[in-house]
Amino acid sequence: MTFEQLNLIKPILKAITLEGYEDPSPIQEQAIPVLIEGKDILASAQTGTGKTAAFAMPIIQAIYQQERDDNARKKIQALVLAPTRELAEQTKESFRNYSRFTNIKTEVIYGGVSQRNQEKALNKGVDVLVATPGRLIDLLNQRLVNLDNVKYLVLDEADRMLDMGFIHDVKRIVLHVSNERQTMLFSATIPKEILGLANDLLKNPVVIEVTPPEVMIDKIKQSLYYVGKKDKTKLLIDLLVNPFLRSVLIFTRTKHNANTLVTELLSYGVKADAIHGNKSQNKRQQALLNFKNHKLRVLVATDIAARGIDIEELSHVINYNLPESAETYVHRMGRTGRAGLSGEVFSFCSADEFNLLKAIEKHIKMSIPVVENHPYHVTINQTSQNNKNKSKGYSKTVKNNFNGKQKKSYRELEEENTQKKDVFIRKEQPRKKPVVIKEDLDDKPKYNSSRSNDYKKKDYQSKDDKKYDQNAKGKSYGSYDNKKPYEGKKPYEGKKLYDGNKPYGNKPSNSSYDAKKSYAPKPTSNYRGGQSNKYNSNNNK
Repeated sequence: MTFEQLNLIKPILKAITLEGYEDPSPIQEQAIPVLIEGKDILASAQTGTGKTAAFAMPIIQAIYQQERDDNARKKIQALVLAPTRELAEQTKESFRNYSRFTNIKTEVIYGGVSQRNQEKALNKGVDVLVATPGRLIDLLNQRLVNLDNVKYLVLDEADRMLDMGFIHDVKRIVLHVSNERQTMLFSATIPKEILGLANDLLKNPVVIEVTPPEVMIDKIKQSLYYVGKKDKTKLLIDLLVNPFLRSVLIFTRTKHNANTLVTELLSYGVKADAIHGNKSQNKRQQALLNFKNHKLRVLVATDIAARGIDIEELSHVINYNLPESAETYVHRMGRTGRAGLSGEVFSFCSADEFNLLKAIEKHIKMSIPVVENHPYHVTINQTSQNNKNKSKGYSKTVKNNFNGKQKKSYRELEEENTQKKDVFIRKEQPRKKPVVIKEDLDDKPKYNSSRSNDYKKKDYQSKDDKKYDQNAKGKSYGSYDNKKPYEGKKPYEGKKLYDGNKPYGNKPSNSSYDAKKSYAPKPTSNYRGGQSNKYNSNNNK
């Protein structure tokens, strides 16, 4: 079958010719006629099978054939939801390539970049909007996007959106779209959750399943390397010596591993870069562009980019860390062997990943061939079996091997690293004022040890009060207790007297107070001694 037999319009056929496509893929053969008829569709297809063109071409044709005023402001008629920024960018490019000979305008919005430019693009008018759920929800809450005119809704990589927790956002977005629409749901796998979502969103859908995982796996050569954790980087360097590894995509489990591995590769002279969630969108796009243009030989990525990378003639995929999900392993493999081309996948497996390996082999229904002729080979399966038999003594083994510290998962370690960088840790901050504790007074000679009983935690006498206490010994000042130090305000010094309201510069000649000594009596209203009343009478005069 040819594209002409799919009843596509001439502008799209002309664009297909420029793209270099000759024959439609299986998903395109089955999906395009159904979508041109206006029916809903639930399609299961692996990445790299041409499913983006399968829904993009019918949408472009439907919008192009509508009667409309070209001078009128464009309104959003098609909405495509994608789980990742990279996939959203590539979907936008596909729409623009297939609609280059039409007047259809496509824009993309996603998080991680400035919102201002996206607002300007939306204000100019858009026919097709490609978006990630998070940023679209933000714009809907700000009333910057209107989805009332959407007639075509596409959920691309629905299972990935389910894994990333976007399904609730998707349901919120659908509430803003008219019920009179054509809905298309594409997913690499169709678990029960996706079937439930399809029942809620689709009306009498046509179900299409093409390219089962077994067919794709048969076209990709797989190799397994048993290696210790510390020797993974050394093994990787040995493999990269081979010039046949022209374009290599390496998957790590964490962002920290990705950054560390790139640093190691650069130190060996290997041109490499990393893409993950902590990098800005501009840096991720630049790294991906350099990799596509073969300016980089190695690109290190986390699983967030597993379905967002579409690179032609990718020779090798290396699983530096095995994924926790067997389905993710298949998606990683899907980065190579695209469009019918061959590819090769290397997987490194350490002792703690042996259970993940068994789950993967069970999922793909085959055993991955093991490569033993390398200097870092270790026997993993026997060690794992012994650990399984000694599961009751695991805590004791952990204690002996890790100096009493429990071994933590990579998620816990990532959370701790994030907290150390971003969170205020109280115990690591210096105190502004020292807390005096009774037991510590012996180490501080500036305090009189004979009076240490008068000090309490966070409640001790100032140094100036010490002088006053010595002068007041054996004297009576009204109702004051000589044995108790003054706990009021800081006393005035010099020749000034304090009556509770105003300081006085001169001392009465008949006063028994020593002008050279500082004191701080309470206000005169509290005085009960005869000498205090004398001063009150002078003040009143």
